[in-house]
Amino acid sequence: MNINFAVPASIKAGSWVIGAVEGGVLLPAALNADKASGGALTRALKFARFKGAPGQMVEVLAPAGVAASRLLLVGLGKPEALDEKGLETIGAQIAARLLGAGESTATLQIDVPKGCKVKKGELAAHLAFGARLRAYAFNQYRTKNLDEYERKLTALTVQTPDAVAAKLAYAGLGAVADGIFLARDLVNEPPNILYPEEFARRIKARLGKLGVKVEVLGEAEMKKQGFGALLGVGQGSARESQLVVMRWDGAKKAGKPVAFVGKGVCFDSGGLSLKLGAGMMGMKGDMGGAAAVTGLMLALATRKAKVNAVGVVGLVENMPGPDALRPDDVIKSLSGQTIEVLNTDAEGRLVLADALTYTQRRFAPKFIIDLATLTGAIVQTLGYEHAGVFSNTDALVQRLQAAGRHTGERVWQLPLDPFYDKMIKSKIADMKNIGGGNSGAITAAQFLLRFIDKGTDWAHLDIAGVAWQDGEQKPMIPSWGTGWGVRLLNRLIIEHYEG
Repeated sequence: MNINFAVPASIKAGSWVIGAVEGGVLLPAALNADKASGGALTRALKFARFKGAPGQMVEVLAPAGVAASRLLLVGLGKPEALDEKGLETIGAQIAARLLGAGESTATLQIDVPKGCKVKKGELAAHLAFGARLRAYAFNQYRTKNLDEYERKLTALTVQTPDAVAAKLAYAGLGAVADGIFLARDLVNEPPNILYPEEFARRIKARLGKLGVKVEVLGEAEMKKQGFGALLGVGQGSARESQLVVMRWDGAKKAGKPVAFVGKGVCFDSGGLSLKLGAGMMGMKGDMGGAAAVTGLMLALATRKAKVNAVGVVGLVENMPGPDALRPDDVIKSLSGQTIEVLNTDAEGRLVLADALTYTQRRFAPKFIIDLATLTGAIVQTLGYEHAGVFSNTDALVQRLQAAGRHTGERVWQLPLDPFYDKMIKSKIADMKNIGGGNSGAITAAQFLLRFIDKGTDWAHLDIAGVAWQDGEQKPMIPSWGTGWGVRLLNRLIIEHYEG
């Protein structure tokens, strides 16, 4: 969808979208549309239960006296409560309505209501951002009934008196949208297309031309260095495992980078601890953490973020091949610690263990945040609204929580404690990879903590409940991959680490 910003002018074609606030009070552009159409909005409102609530709409088709194909009146709610996140949601709701109507072009003339704290340019930019996120589609593999799935809304113009400020504000948001879309694309791809080597190839092709330094470690190099945990997961697959390192050096001065590590299990069968059929469906998305890290790095590079950042993703397939890990095997991680593998379906933590060790040894970062679709237990605990966050430093958690409230990608802290650490004590090795039937998300985080060096600030985000969604449950996220994490971490960097 092509998005443009322009100063207010007459509407020549397509939908004319205007706004109202709580109580059904029309804003100036809506009053102009009503007058131009001979009172069409006023007449329609007499027969509608329109109160101006956020996202509430009234539509007038083919209004007389104007060139627009329709008038779409949208409620903004209470002006004093209207913020960036609310505007993005309304923008997404507008796009959904127009997409459903088969509209091809639209112009938004939504005024900043009196009492609203958002500036004119920012209001326009965030409406556009929400609309763009909602217009995403993944139709690469459809060959029939294309009219049913085609996104016909190809042009959106947002009119505002401060079009210059809107363009500047949207430039950064557009870069984030690019990162989110890349993450969504990666999660949505089928596993026979997106396997570890192809994932690595796409990272090099897409990010390399933006100035991101990309390195790929294959199995030979990882074996030489001692990646026993990551390679153990992938040894049952015919596909070669990969570790991809992405570096964006955008700060003016050299210094410790911020670091992000992603779990990239391109397909998770469970290995020899084979998942049931229903549990195996959707496991192409078990690389949602790696997708988010990749999307974040693209967003940072696209908007030329003034930060030094490192992204590391461990890419494997967990398959029950003849060389696959067995329950009761003991493997040696890159850190030198040994792990008794009691369940081969607890594989993501093994991938992360080596990736975390590598990242700390090589880059000594300011902090390290890992993202992983790690446990079903986190879904049972938090459902589909929050990611679980575990950390060895409260300051980093508080910053993540604040960024989550701003972007809508919310996190909820769960505990780390020596009691849970005891649950992964092994009888024959340094640790075992599962902790029993209870506290699964916590014991997984306790496992990862054993690979964090003393003095390293670290947070683990378990995103198993938020990395994908079935159906269109949230306004800005079409089914299936969500791209969760790109906005959260981009905001964290903007607020605390960029400059």
